[in-house]
Amino acid sequence: MTAPAETRSSRRDKTPKPPRAPKAQAAGLPLSPRRVLIDLVAVALLLGVGIVGWWPSFAGGSYLPAAIGGLLLGLGVALLCAWRHWGILATAGLTLVAYFLFGGALALPQTTLLGFVPTGETLGALSAGAVTSWKAMLTTVAPVAVGDGYALVPFLSALVFSVVAAALALRLRRVAWALIPAAVHLMLVIAMGVPDPAAPLAQGVVFALVAVAWLALRGLGESADAVVSVAADGSHSSALRRRRLLAGAAVLVVAGLAGTGMAAATTLAEPRHVFRDVVLPPFDVHQYASPLQSYRGYVKDHRKDTLFTVKGLPAGARIRVGTMDAYNGVVYDVSDKGIGSSGAFSPIRDNMSADATGSPATLNFTMDQYKGVWLPDAGRVSKITFGGSDADALRRGTYYNESTGTAVAIPKVQKGDAYTVDTTIPKTWTDKELEDLDFGAVAMPKQAEAPEKLAALASDAVADAKTPIAQVRALVKKFSEEGFFSHGLEGEALSRAGHTEERISTLIGEEQMIGDDEQYAVAMALAARSLGIPVRVVMGFYPDKGQKGTFSANGDNLHAWVEVNFEKAGWVAFDPTPPKDKVPQDQITKPKVVPKPQVLQPPPPPQEPVDLPPSVPDQRGNQDGPDNLLSILGMILGIAGGVLLVLAILAAPFIVIGAWKAARRRKRRAAALAADRISGGWDELTDRAVDYGARIPVGGTRAEEAQTVATALTVPAVTALADHADAQVFGPTEPTAQDVEAFWTEVDGIVAGLGSQASWRRRMLARLSLRSLLGGSRLSTGVQGLRDAAAERIRRPGSGSGAATGGTGTIESTAAKAGGTRAARPGSESETP
Repeated sequence: MTAPAETRSSRRDKTPKPPRAPKAQAAGLPLSPRRVLIDLVAVALLLGVGIVGWWPSFAGGSYLPAAIGGLLLGLGVALLCAWRHWGILATAGLTLVAYFLFGGALALPQTTLLGFVPTGETLGALSAGAVTSWKAMLTTVAPVAVGDGYALVPFLSALVFSVVAAALALRLRRVAWALIPAAVHLMLVIAMGVPDPAAPLAQGVVFALVAVAWLALRGLGESADAVVSVAADGSHSSALRRRRLLAGAAVLVVAGLAGTGMAAATTLAEPRHVFRDVVLPPFDVHQYASPLQSYRGYVKDHRKDTLFTVKGLPAGARIRVGTMDAYNGVVYDVSDKGIGSSGAFSPIRDNMSADATGSPATLNFTMDQYKGVWLPDAGRVSKITFGGSDADALRRGTYYNESTGTAVAIPKVQKGDAYTVDTTIPKTWTDKELEDLDFGAVAMPKQAEAPEKLAALASDAVADAKTPIAQVRALVKKFSEEGFFSHGLEGEALSRAGHTEERISTLIGEEQMIGDDEQYAVAMALAARSLGIPVRVVMGFYPDKGQKGTFSANGDNLHAWVEVNFEKAGWVAFDPTPPKDKVPQDQITKPKVVPKPQVLQPPPPPQEPVDLPPSVPDQRGNQDGPDNLLSILGMILGIAGGVLLVLAILAAPFIVIGAWKAARRRKRRAAALAADRISGGWDELTDRAVDYGARIPVGGTRAEEAQTVATALTVPAVTALADHADAQVFGPTEPTAQDVEAFWTEVDGIVAGLGSQASWRRRMLARLSLRSLLGGSRLSTGVQGLRDAAAERIRRPGSGSGAATGGTGTIESTAAKAGGTRAARPGSESETP
């Protein structure tokens, strides 16, 4: 096919535009070692800031081999793909291979052979863990264990985000894009972690400093080649470098101060909210009554009854039922001020109270008459193991507070339940050891003001005390020596139950202070709080001095005491209650009740039967049985299906357009005639060139098309290929199969070169481009005609080529322009011979 003479002459007269200088990375130039080193180190430091955030979730650095291994793997994958100029699909595939090849050794070594060889179990766990490990991480009480497979989360997150961040840094000129995945990784770690942060101040400062230093170093590196000397001795360039260094140092200082301020501002007294709080809401202990409210009931109804027995209790140890530190004027209860407060309960695990010091002990509890949610224990518990038929329900429904040593069992323990407590009994401190210690600096919840008389009593009691322990002992002496003991039971002095503000005011306002542990412990706690002393109230059991062997808890050895916090010593117990044998002698006791004689009463009148509602069978079933398991599996499959659906939607344009182009390529290679297969190879090359932005003229010869492609995309080899195609198609003999295969090999090599010389963004746009698929169609012809007409209308008369060939919008001007960069549309004047 021969192009019109006018078109050919206009192309020859027009000087082709010089090729654009491609970007260094887009052109596939080798990366400098300096840039590679700076980028990889910066990405490693930024990702490392986020990796540190996993520390509280694992209660240590057991996860570091998995996280650091994933980070190094990601950097290696990104560097290899950038060096070889591989695209996004190759990068994703190599990342997937690295995940399955090294994920077992780094994150799931317990499933591998010899600790590093993947097995079928390893591959299955990696496949499922990529979706399910995130939910498992959030629905498991922290700290989690590496041996349970939770190291897969830091490994996978470090691998993926390091690949993305390093790939963006090595491939793009603007390094700021690489900061986005690094920041997202840090936010993901925070969101999936625990409310107690690792080191927010240090994390914020390091992240800000590394980000600013990275930007500065990359800016200096990119501008180093552009700096020219404006003086013979180079003094101006030296001064410019010094100013840049000083400016960079100033920016680093400002960034450090900003990062410090930001981190300090975000480190609030209240706990931060994380995903774990939504997926696994914290246990709310306030739905149950304070254990101190049941004190008088146990004393009255179970004074000699065995509530439970304990084996292995060391001498001097106390059984703890409840620890309360907040008073509202009515009841002493636990507070709800987040982590570290008496209301912060979390499900039990096997590594609780990791920082406990003292004497280890193993206690065996067996319940008898005791019933309730408050689980008796002792010391600082590290593990609770339940036995019996309700063991599984109790294990899943028991929560523990490490700061107060208190446990709560939602299913409620009852007669016959048994459990073993592995604990550490703290050291018993003497007054002499506490002599030089100050009160501890612990946060105490706000509470109701103590009665005015009680605050005055406390001030008078400690007037002569010089040391913190002397103040506490003065308060203990005030109540234990001046007060009298009475439970208010039959035959004892009057003593009302309860510890409201009115009851405590009555205790200290009467001529004689009369009460039991409940009133004296609360009174001393309120008195101490009025003086600013950190104190809390504890209810529990302890045996009499000298008692050994199995301890049987009953209402008679139920007690309440106070604990005061001292520096280094922690919480120390004190008993302000007077001895039980110290009773008032002149106090009117409660009269004995004389029963009236029994009188035979007439039988009650018959009552009509009550219409009861029909019984409805309980269809809830076992919540932990197969139905619940199926629901969990269904939820996991639903999440996996949703993720796959989203990925399929995101990949749909790549799949559809890629399949369309692949089908056209197969059709061209499978043409019946060998010459048509050669022509199809050339068409395949021009289609890819069109996708990369070349403006191929309609109706041009292969030589003209080759000239356009070579000029627009800087591919000189395409000219020789055009001559080769013409020789094969118009030659005297039919091309052989070897000729066709060799020609297509050349085509594929040139097409691969187009991708290697383009930027990552340009390659993505080329793969999604529809220009080659719609080229020559009515739609593309109509759109191009509208664009040409619009371009001609905005040209002013008398300017450019329009003035030389005719008025704006005329056939002559349109034809003249068409001869410059594109062929005229079929049927125009320029096609007339």
